[in-house]
Amino acid sequence: MSRGPRADLRGRSWGDDDDGCNVLHVDMDAFFALVELARRPELRGRPVIVGGAERGVVLSATYEARAFGVRSAMPMAAALRLCPQAVVVRPEHGLYREVSHEVMSILRDVTSLVEQLSVDEAFLDVRGARRRLGPPVVIAEGIRERVARALGITCSVGIASTKFVAKLASVHAKPDGLLLVPRGATIPFLRSLPVGALWGVGERTEERLARYGITTVAQLADTEVEVLRGAVGRSAGARLHDLAWGRDPRPVEPTRIEKSLGAESTFDHDRTDLTEVEARLLGLADHVAARLRKHGQVGRVVALKVRTSDFRTLSRSRTLDAPTDVGREIYLAARELLAGVDLRGHPVRLVGVRLEGLVVRDGAAVQTTLEEAADGTVERRREAEAAMDLVRERFGSSAIGPGASRLAPRGEQGTARGEQGAVRSERGAAPIVR
Repeated sequence: MSRGPRADLRGRSWGDDDDGCNVLHVDMDAFFALVELARRPELRGRPVIVGGAERGVVLSATYEARAFGVRSAMPMAAALRLCPQAVVVRPEHGLYREVSHEVMSILRDVTSLVEQLSVDEAFLDVRGARRRLGPPVVIAEGIRERVARALGITCSVGIASTKFVAKLASVHAKPDGLLLVPRGATIPFLRSLPVGALWGVGERTEERLARYGITTVAQLADTEVEVLRGAVGRSAGARLHDLAWGRDPRPVEPTRIEKSLGAESTFDHDRTDLTEVEARLLGLADHVAARLRKHGQVGRVVALKVRTSDFRTLSRSRTLDAPTDVGREIYLAARELLAGVDLRGHPVRLVGVRLEGLVVRDGAAVQTTLEEAADGTVERRREAEAAMDLVRERFGSSAIGPGASRLAPRGEQGTARGEQGAVRSERGAAPIVR
């Protein structure tokens, strides 16, 4: 829950020039509270507070509760005095970590340059994703749509040329919004803000600056650096002056190296027919395999994710006999895992497939069975899929797709009927997945 002050800039546009604006700050809205609403839809529209008992504190609150003045870190007793009709929900941190992991997986499908700040926010550098996914605003909208469809929660995104301004933009986009601050509008945007919006300006620093008549970023920017150093200290004064002028050279630094690669897709309508779910798996497996071949990697563990209509997430995995980058092998393993999932009668909302334990193909010990070695089926399959890669590279990703007759084992073609082009068949396979 963001507690920093912000200006009243509702509905204001700073322009649409995204040149050089490659930094996105993605911040989940009332994260813990909205995760609870996703699994308890009957609470939607009511003031909900996530936190401990009366002697505890507020961890998160819906916007209906915030309208009464409830804020994070507030004592629960004080929050209930402000909003006695609120529904109090005990936190389930394991659930929040699981959803956070899924959010970060969505972001890492966009770019490998993801710097996670906390369970519910991260920076992205999308300059390398522009050619594949489009301009930053389109990428940001794709992220917001996919998070909402897959997880039933919302996020706000700020887009700017620096991390600092992107974070401020996401604060002013809340809730459930998007704000682009063009490079040329950076200074006017900053000068419209209260000084407390700057990183490092807490209550005490704000009070010190107020003694010097500095209450806005514009006033701070127009103040001599030496004066600021005298007010808040040498290093802090210089840093705040740089921020007031939009100077923030820090790059987006990935916090971890991905050892897996996957894709997932949310259906437009929940599916009860597993044949349709298998069809989507086919396209996803083909997509994952193509990305593996592009990066020269193979993996040995196939992981399946299924989310049902009640937002229950089921995960299953299987270790292959040998590492692979062949879509057929990934698909067949995922389909076998799907057959063993107990859906408890619920329709399927989302399905995903991931290959884990990645290694560089050139250094991997890729073994085949005696039968496969004799007839060369695995290598022929890989060659056929590599040929599809070339066609897509030249004519676009929609030029060719996997066919049922190629991917289904002999005698099983009927199970995979209608699979060709499965990923393209619905809006659920959003451009972020591609």
